[in-house]
Amino acid sequence: MSKIDPDFSIQEFEKLSSCFTLSDMEIFVFPELFYSLVLANICSPIIWEWKKDPWFKDIDKRKDTQKINRIKQFIMDNFEFNLDLQTWGLTDKLTEVNRFKEFVDMDILANSNALFGYHGDKYYFDIDIRKHFGLDKYNGDTIPYWKTETVEAMSAFCHKPEYKNGAGECVSFACLYAAALFVIGKIPLEKIYLMATPLHSQNFIDIDQGVLTNNRRIVTKNMWYNGTELSDKARRALENEQITMVCHLSGYVHSTYCDATIDAQVFKDFRQKLSAFLSHQPDSDTFRSFLRIKPEFQQYFQFSFKVKGSTYYIEVEKIFACEQNSKNSFSDKSKKALLQEISTEELRLAPIENRTNLKDFEKHLIQKKGKFSCQKTLDILEQYNQFIHVTPRFPCLMKNYLGKSALEICPEMSREQILDYLIASADENTTAKYFLYTYRRMDKIDWQPFLYACLTRSPICLEAFGSLTPEQLYAELGKMSNKSIYSSFRLATPDEACNFNTADGIEKAIIMATCFPKLSKKLEISETETKITLGNKTYKFKTDKNIAKTIDLKKINSLIKSLRD
Repeated sequence: MSKIDPDFSIQEFEKLSSCFTLSDMEIFVFPELFYSLVLANICSPIIWEWKKDPWFKDIDKRKDTQKINRIKQFIMDNFEFNLDLQTWGLTDKLTEVNRFKEFVDMDILANSNALFGYHGDKYYFDIDIRKHFGLDKYNGDTIPYWKTETVEAMSAFCHKPEYKNGAGECVSFACLYAAALFVIGKIPLEKIYLMATPLHSQNFIDIDQGVLTNNRRIVTKNMWYNGTELSDKARRALENEQITMVCHLSGYVHSTYCDATIDAQVFKDFRQKLSAFLSHQPDSDTFRSFLRIKPEFQQYFQFSFKVKGSTYYIEVEKIFACEQNSKNSFSDKSKKALLQEISTEELRLAPIENRTNLKDFEKHLIQKKGKFSCQKTLDILEQYNQFIHVTPRFPCLMKNYLGKSALEICPEMSREQILDYLIASADENTTAKYFLYTYRRMDKIDWQPFLYACLTRSPICLEAFGSLTPEQLYAELGKMSNKSIYSSFRLATPDEACNFNTADGIEKAIIMATCFPKLSKKLEISETETKITLGNKTYKFKTDKNIAKTIDLKKINSLIKSLRD
């Protein structure tokens, strides 16, 4: 313990260092970091700059659902979904197990994290998870170092040749949505719940009947039951997976841990609201939506309707086939218009043998007066019931609720007010403290966890520059843009700088320290210049971060060795 700053335990040191790399594994083990990234995005000047975009003109005058749709479209237009294995490099199970074994039961980790053995249920049961993620081309211990990106890192993807816009993975989108809904839409943070399952992350917004944010898109309750391919994909995580954690302004609850920092009543209310969102009374629209995504059941039904006083019959699958090329739908108010599009050549004057009239079936289903006995019908009813009643698997209610005081942040506050408030709260509130590290406010935090993260978890940097000599690396860094992706006192990690080919002088010096740990001696930072000493030679870079600091890199590397030992 004496080898680390006395203010830190080893667990706390690992947690603070994880604030900078924010891998999916780190957020799973340290759930406090999930919300710290939301706060970091809320304080980012990037999202506040969005408010000036003409797309958001007069957004304050709109209803909440309209605001959410505006924000959704902006995110869809400016960000891509990215889960490429090469973006943030690879690690291996043994390295990560050794790092986390003191903090979490590894058997529990294997049963609840996709990268450590989780294979899911139902939909995922027959899927080879490694093949699903593209890991089958590597040995069995290799796992991706998926990083949850800050809004700065998401936006910086536009610097990569293969990207036109920003990009990010699902946890990044969850944190981005939460921040954007608060900053742009002025949705109170109390109404935003972040949810993580072993294979996905999304948010539940307590507006009207509820709204789910799902990667770049949103899903309303009506959309949840509309039977489209998009909605079917959006349903998979909550239909098939355990909700590992729920994070909120008041705190978090995690399926693995006995302690919870979330307000107990807030968690109970959330369970009720999400359960209500995932449940619907039987009706004809939802049954037809069900048939839309279950085409194997369409063959058992016919539909009757009148044309100029005569009753006609048609196979249900023909109606859905017509729907695919129409703006109208069979399961909403436009179904009359859809039926008018069907050619009369497809219609029959007599009922079709061995087919149930869909109207009669729906009437019995809704009124619950019919006695369904054949196995085929019972199978249909069982699957339909699962379609309209999804039972989410929450973390259990029986937790040790620590009752910590929640932060008080409201939409009327400015960015500067929120930032000042979080800085002032950091000594008393752990969420605010982790925010300072995740936000990379380098003038307010201890640099040891940051340097530890940089020097030990930068696979992209080492892959790009690890084979160079110091002189060659210095020359390569000279070709790189001199602008950081982060503003003011904030710093990028080596992998962020390498991925986006842009870095402030301090960040370039840290890249050199990462590539040559045995030669690294000293890092000297002034308001305008950064110097790093490697062996007997000193390399200089310009900086505009306005930071003054001297760091003994030999001490940092000695600390890293002690942690690994």
